[in-house]
Amino acid sequence: MTTSAPRPYHHGQLERAAIDGAVEEVQTVGVAAVSMRRIARRAGVSHAALAYQFGDKRGIFNAVATEGFRLQAEMIGSAATGPDGFLRGGQAYIAFALAHRGHFEVMFRPYLYRSDDPKLVLAKNAAFDILYGTARTSLASHRSGSVADDDVRGLAMAGWSLSHGFATLALTANIPEQQDADPSELASQITRGVIALGELAKQQIG
Repeated sequence: MTTSAPRPYHHGQLERAAIDGAVEEVQTVGVAAVSMRRIARRAGVSHAALAYQFGDKRGIFNAVATEGFRLQAEMIGSAATGPDGFLRGGQAYIAFALAHRGHFEVMFRPYLYRSDDPKLVLAKNAAFDILYGTARTSLASHRSGSVADDDVRGLAMAGWSLSHGFATLALTANIPEQQDADPSELASQITRGVIALGELAKQQIG
């Protein structure tokens, strides 16, 4: 653990150091063991400075979650293009989770932060807009005519559940043989599985 002496920071620098410190703590000890003092020590700032800037641990996690949703939206948005954008978006979702574990561990635990914070709500909505947008585009490319909102929601929830579930299993060491695999290969593997699952579903319906 970093034990450097507290040093002065300007506003932006303090926020950056605190977010980085919190992310590293989550990755090291897990969200349950994270404390303001541990974050302050790792960031090399005083506990008082951290409390003045963020108020409490929820304030820091708020900043972590907000940044996480922004990063996720950027990563998924750049990948989820074209008719197969929904599948590519799922791959990017998994790759994000594996590459940004500290953020991911916080983002989907709303009890850790202030879920009504305007900046957080904006970042979260932007990420989910991409999810629903690519689901609608994917359905529209395979169907003629209009696409029902219920079908879009169903596909979005199914894709999210699969991607999130796979990422969670990998992060919690429930897929031990995959721990040393490349994140992009893991994401590709689940995509191939989704395609195979869809083929089986068509056979059952047919």
